[in-house]
Amino acid sequence: MAKTVLAIDDSASIRQMVSFTLKNSGYDVIEAVDGEDGLEKAKRQPVHLVLTDQNMPRLDGLAVIRGLRAMAQYKTVPILMLTTESSDAMKAQGRAAGATGWLVKPFDPQKLVEVVRKVIG
Repeated sequence: MAKTVLAIDDSASIRQMVSFTLKNSGYDVIEAVDGEDGLEKAKRQPVHLVLTDQNMPRLDGLAVIRGLRAMAQYKTVPILMLTTESSDAMKAQGRAAGATGWLVKPFDPQKLVEVVRKVIG
């Protein structure tokens, strides 16, 4: 059975690229348009990995991570930040919130697949 990835990003083009890349590598992908949408979808259907942007309307990536980590079923699920933010301070905040790792946009599709495989197989 395919592993499911939740991709949360307010950019439709980024969501499409993530979805296309991961589906071609055998993963199921659920797309969410912002942080609140992402949390709602995560509650409705368990996923194996969450990819979240940082800068989004309604709820940013750090708030999404904190929200997911507060749910029992997401205590240990890997969460990767996929964002244009690459400062050490932002990475430290991400780690403190519970992020598993960090990918900087624009991302290399091959690198995305490698990281996802490393994290969830």
